[in-house]
Amino acid sequence: MLTQRIITSMAAVFSLPRLPYEANALEPVMSKETIDYHYGKHLQAYVNTLNALVKGSAGFEKMNLEEVVRHAPGGPLFNNAGQVLNHTLFFEQFRPVGAEGTGKPRARLEEAMRDSFGSFEQFKEQMAAASTGLFGSGWAWLAQDGQGELKIVQCPNAGNPVTEGMVPLLGFDVWEHAYYVDYRNRRADYITALWQIVDWDVVAARMK
Repeated sequence: MLTQRIITSMAAVFSLPRLPYEANALEPVMSKETIDYHYGKHLQAYVNTLNALVKGSAGFEKMNLEEVVRHAPGGPLFNNAGQVLNHTLFFEQFRPVGAEGTGKPRARLEEAMRDSFGSFEQFKEQMAAASTGLFGSGWAWLAQDGQGELKIVQCPNAGNPVTEGMVPLLGFDVWEHAYYVDYRNRRADYITALWQIVDWDVVAARMK
C-alpha cells in the first residue's frame, strides 16, 4: 500500500514526509550528509515548488499526489509531483543495516518474485542491470501491474509506474545527487550497497 501521509491526503498543501529513522541511521550505505542534502534540501525543494504550482490551479489543487502525477500534462508540475512521490517512496523503503525486514523478502513477495523472475537473486540481478544501465537521470522500479505480476521498469527523470497503471513497490534513485557524495561516479557500487537497507516488509505492504 502506498504511503498514506502524502499520497492519499486530499490536502492541497504537500509536506516533507517524516523519515522513519535518524539521519545517520543508514550509514555506511547512505551517509548523514547525503540524507541532509538529498532528503533535506532536494526533496524539500520539490515539495515547495509543487505547492507553489498547484496553488490556485484548476483541478490540481484538490487532487492527492498520485492523482497529480497521473494527470499532470508534463512539464514542471509533473516533474515536481513525480519527484515528491518518488522520493517519498524511496526514503520510506529503507531501514538500518540488520534491522527487521531487511535481508530478503518473505512469504507473498518472495513467491511473486520467483514467479516473475525465477528467484530473488535473479530479480536482484535484473534490478541492478536496470538501475546501472539507465542512461542519465531517473529511476528503476519494481512494480506490480494490473494482473498482479511483478515488472522491472526504467523511468527517466521524474517518471513513476503509476502513469502506466502500475503500483510502484521499490524504487532505486539513479540521479547523481542520490549517490555522488558517498560513491562519486560508482553507480554500480551504490546499487549493490542499497540491498543492505531495503525493508522488504515495507515493499510487500505496497502490493495490491
